[in-house]
Amino acid sequence: MNPELIVEEVRLTPILIADPPLLNTQGVHQPFTPRLVVEVVTRGGVTGLGETYGDRRYLDLARPLAEALSGHSVTDMNGLFALAARVCGDSRAVDGRVDAGGLRGVQTADKLRLSVVSAFEVACLDALGRSLGLPVHALLGGKVRDSVEYSAYLFYKFAGTDEWGAALDPAGVVEQARRFDRLYGFRSFKLKGGVLPPEQEVAAIRALAEEFPGRPLRLDPNGAWSVETALEVARELKDVLEYLEDPGTGTDAMAEIASRTDVPLATNMCVTTFEEVPEAFARDAVRIVLCDHHYWGGLHRTRELAALCRTYGVGLSMHSNTHLGISLAAMTQVAATLPHLDHACDTHYPWQTEDVVTTRPVFHDGRLAVSDAPGLGVELDREALAALHRRWLDDDGSLRDRDDAAAMREVDLAWSPTRW
Repeated sequence: MNPELIVEEVRLTPILIADPPLLNTQGVHQPFTPRLVVEVVTRGGVTGLGETYGDRRYLDLARPLAEALSGHSVTDMNGLFALAARVCGDSRAVDGRVDAGGLRGVQTADKLRLSVVSAFEVACLDALGRSLGLPVHALLGGKVRDSVEYSAYLFYKFAGTDEWGAALDPAGVVEQARRFDRLYGFRSFKLKGGVLPPEQEVAAIRALAEEFPGRPLRLDPNGAWSVETALEVARELKDVLEYLEDPGTGTDAMAEIASRTDVPLATNMCVTTFEEVPEAFARDAVRIVLCDHHYWGGLHRTRELAALCRTYGVGLSMHSNTHLGISLAAMTQVAATLPHLDHACDTHYPWQTEDVVTTRPVFHDGRLAVSDAPGLGVELDREALAALHRRWLDDDGSLRDRDDAAAMREVDLAWSPTRW
């Protein structure tokens, strides 16, 4: 065991980052959202970076893992999962709520633990790459593309204090897409649905198809529709949709919808763990899975998922949630190694005005160049990290757990999620 690669310490820094008022079926984004920055420091003096959700339930799992990781090698990725299973609690369901942070279904301790481990695994890979002078993609088998395509992520949106303005009708959605096209050159567009009556969201997709003929279009209502509503939307948009993402909740609903439409169904909700793969694939419930290293436990397991999808003829895309430059770098590094990445990846990054990396990644023609620098290819801005951590420390606790429903009830006291 190379002593230079032994973990000397792990630093955890919870932060609050500014977030615009983007709408989804669970409510609206709060003004600030919690993230967690993980630093793994080796005895050789190298620091690797990782990032994940920062809600208190994740912090509660990250703290014992950070203590336990000291003395282990950054090369021991398999041991990291065994260590986390030993020190981070059991696998019983945490509660019956949908995870508003990622809209990935009912929370369980297993899912939470994997999201924590993901940041530690990325930080270990970053440290290992920096130590060896190799990019992370080389540690994952090597890149198969020099740039990764991303999709514009469109949202229904309140006006807020940002430069984007409101988007509450088809005209607002189209104007938002124009700006994404102009500023970043994105070639495909995804609309977060489940917010307005389905016929209004159909009208928005139709308006996008008219404005951007031939561009790939996606609609994601996060399981807010009944089977019959989903089928009606699929009929209305069958000629323009690249895919329809999670129109219904759960494998049963998705399988029924899939059996009655030719529109490809994608998921980020009914397949987010390996245990959920066999039933969904056997029942042809989905034709595209959106991978997410935060969900699956890191970059190695993302590649395992990609291999399963390739084996069973299921397409692959990539999910995004509110994230910073560390996570975007990790997403790009692993995406570069996936031969059958069939669709442009999601990213929230253009919505984020704050970051903890010294240089913001720049999209050209909707793509990010794959860094060949050692590790992830990003450097930590310690002043920015400290400022965002101070915001977290100064918070009274009301923003340390993301709660889109609570934010929406500040606008409408009687609001509750609608199933169309």
